[in-house]
Amino acid sequence: MTQDIFTQLTNSLVDGDPDAALELTQQALASGVEPMAIIRQGLMPGMDIVGQKFAEGEYFLPDLIIAADGMKKAMDLLEPELRARQQSIESAGIVVIGTVKGDIHEIGKSLVATMLSANGFTVYDLGVDVSKDRFIAKIKETGANILGMSALLTTTMTQQREVIKALDEAGLRKQVKVMVGGAPVTKSWAEEIGADDYAEDAMGAVHKAKKLVGKA
Repeated sequence: MTQDIFTQLTNSLVDGDPDAALELTQQALASGVEPMAIIRQGLMPGMDIVGQKFAEGEYFLPDLIIAADGMKKAMDLLEPELRARQQSIESAGIVVIGTVKGDIHEIGKSLVATMLSANGFTVYDLGVDVSKDRFIAKIKETGANILGMSALLTTTMTQQREVIKALDEAGLRKQVKVMVGGAPVTKSWAEEIGADDYAEDAMGAVHKAKKLVGKA
């Protein structure tokens, strides 16, 4: 019975049915299944399959967004249960992420944040139009070891450089691996501004983040 509900949970994400993911998570909890087992044996395998299908070109961005929504709904239900049991998922790393100052593009950044969270990272999403001071303050507060910055406009790309300079000035640059992304951002731009890596899409960001913290 337990294995059957794990399989159904996995399939709910692969099939793009967020409501089913939520309902099955509720059923599993009501049946006494441990929250950690639901995550590790039901939800994570589903996200792994979706990520693989996306990487292979079988799934597209809408498929990824729907699966991530299902994962988020399930995790919103599971996190209070984990806290009640004084359990936590071993974090792959602590990420501060946001869209840089002057830029209000949300979707791509939010998807990266969700996918990182689904893959075991502790994520602090600062939203959009984030100043360098807010980035620095959150890194100091959380002890983050990864900073993710999105810029969707050529006019705001330079803010990524300014934040990296601010990291240097604050003495935090050695603590934090910096990832940049966004439509106009390229590998050569990342190298030019002193970032550690860049990713073209959400699954690429997950892979790069794991590599940066030695989890890949």
